[in-house]
Amino acid sequence: MASPPTIPAKRPPSPRPVFVRGEAAEAPRGRRDGKATADKDAGAGRGTLSNASGRFETQRRVALDDGWGNLDEPAPRLHTTVQPDKAQSVISRNDSPDLGFDRSINAYRGCEHGCTYCYARPTHAWLGLSPGLDFESRLFFKPDAARLLEAELGVKSYRCKPIAMGTNTDPYQPIDKKLEITRAILDVLERWNHPVTIVTKSALVQRDIDILGRMAQRNLARVALSVTTLDRRLARRMEPRAATPERRLEAIRALAGAGIPTGVITAPIIPGLTDHETEAILDAGAKAGAGFASYVLLRLPLEIKDLFQEWLAAALPERAPRVLALVRDIRDGQLNSAEFGTRQHGQGAYAEMIAQRFRLACTRLGLDTRRHALDVTRFRPPLDRGGQMALFGD
Repeated sequence: MASPPTIPAKRPPSPRPVFVRGEAAEAPRGRRDGKATADKDAGAGRGTLSNASGRFETQRRVALDDGWGNLDEPAPRLHTTVQPDKAQSVISRNDSPDLGFDRSINAYRGCEHGCTYCYARPTHAWLGLSPGLDFESRLFFKPDAARLLEAELGVKSYRCKPIAMGTNTDPYQPIDKKLEITRAILDVLERWNHPVTIVTKSALVQRDIDILGRMAQRNLARVALSVTTLDRRLARRMEPRAATPERRLEAIRALAGAGIPTGVITAPIIPGLTDHETEAILDAGAKAGAGFASYVLLRLPLEIKDLFQEWLAAALPERAPRVLALVRDIRDGQLNSAEFGTRQHGQGAYAEMIAQRFRLACTRLGLDTRRHALDVTRFRPPLDRGGQMALFGD
C-alpha cells in the first residue's frame, strides 16, 4: 500500500529564498533582506511598503540583479486586480467574548482602502498571498453572496440575530461602487426583516440610504463610520484609498438626517499619533449627528506588526520611537496582545487614561456608549411573487 502524502508544515522555521526579476510588488531594487519592499513610485497610493510572503509560505522572494541592470529600471505601477471567490456560504460565525456580534458577512477578501494598520491583513496569508501590498491590490469578491445569504436564512434551524458587516474588510470599498454586492445583500436582509449593523470608512454607504432608511424605521439597521484622524494629510498616508475625514463626517450627517441610527468609531486610536484627537473626533461626529460612539486601540497581530513599523519608520521617523513605546505600554510590553478582554482597549495606565477621556467626552456630548438592541422579532421569510409565504413556519 502506498504511504499517504506528506503534509508540509504550516510554519516553516526558515523560508527558502526564491530570486525573481524586477517585479515592483515582489522584489524591488535595492533590497537584499527578503522583505520585498515595493518601489516607491510603483506603490504610490498604497498603505504599505512591502509585499513579503505570508506566514504559511515555504518560500520568500529576494531581489536579484541579473547582470543586465534590471534593478535600476523603473518598476511598473501596481494595479488592482479583482477575482471571483466561489464561496459555498456567506455567513461567518464567531464565539469571541469581546465582540458584540456572533455572525458577520464579508463580501470581499482584501480591501483597496489599504489602511496601514488594518487587522484583517493577515487573512490574506490563508490565500497564499501577502498581507502587505497583495491585501490591498489582489482582491476577491463573492458574486453569489446574496443568493447564498437567502439560502442560509431559509434553513429551518436558522435563528435570527443581527448580522455585522464591515468587521473584516470594508463592505463599501471602492470596487463595490461597480459590483454593488453590499446593496444586494441589504436587499435580501430587508426582504427577510433581518437586522444588520455596518461599520465603514466609506462615503459610498450613502448610496444605500433608501434601503437602510426603510430598515431603520423597523429598528433593523445601525451604521457606524470609523474616523481615525481629522488630519487629511495623515489620513491620506495611513488610509490612502478610504474617504477623507470630511467625507466620512458628511456620511454621518446624511445617514442621521435620514433617520438611520448612526455612530462614530474612533478606531484605531494610535497612541502617540492620533490619541490626542479623540475628543475632537467625537465632537465632530456628534455635531454631524452621531448618536453613539465606540473606540478600539491599535492592534498589531501577526504580519501587521512588521508592516506598521516599516510604514511608521518611513512616513514618520521622528515619531516612531514614541509611538512604539506607547503601544508596548498598552500591550504589557509587547507590540500586540491577543487576550480576550484587553485586546480591544489595552491595559495599563495609558490605556486607562484614554478610556477615561473617551468616557468623559461621550458624556459631555451625549453620545451613547452602549449597544442599541435591534429588533429580531420581525424576522420572517419574504412573500413570493404570488403573494404567498415562500417558506412556512420554523
